[in-house]
Amino acid sequence: MDCDLRNKIIEHYEKNWRKLSKAEIWDTEKVDKRLDNFEVLVFKPNKDRDMWTYATCGMSTMEEDTPIELHIFSKKEDNSLIELLTAIAYYHREMNLNLSHTVNFGRPWQEKSKCNYGLISLPYLDGPNLESLYIPSYDENLKFYWLIPITQDEVEYKKKYGMEGLEDKLDEVEFNYLDPNRLSVVS
Repeated sequence: MDCDLRNKIIEHYEKNWRKLSKAEIWDTEKVDKRLDNFEVLVFKPNKDRDMWTYATCGMSTMEEDTPIELHIFSKKEDNSLIELLTAIAYYHREMNLNLSHTVNFGRPWQEKSKCNYGLISLPYLDGPNLESLYIPSYDENLKFYWLIPITQDEVEYKKKYGMEGLEDKLDEVEFNYLDPNRLSVVS
């Protein structure tokens, strides 16, 4: 990823979430060359947002059909999310993840959470201002999606009733997307 693109991504996030707190790289010895210049940006809670935000920067190459970046929220600072997003970015380079896909975390999201999958969703909390950034030098839109931690039951529900069915269910019960110990909305 070139420096100009990195700066545009950071500027886009900061326009939506305020000042970047730090940029982190998870154990570079374990990260493959496919993720050169990849980092996870960390945004602390502020007066407008009472949560931590972890966001990818350089997850996609602009040569992909639909380049994306992902973010995940947390009620507490949690550096394990840096590792999680790095692993997902690595997987993305192999599988080309996109909107409405689910990804197996391979572990609980946080603590002993039953949420061990992620649903790639529109950024409903931030809306269209965050969702898309036009990159003129590539004549391409970079998409910014929300990675929502979900349970195995919710993955199965999505397979049966589709993305819209699961999102309706999540909205119906007003699920707490910051609670790692939340129960499945479909069991």
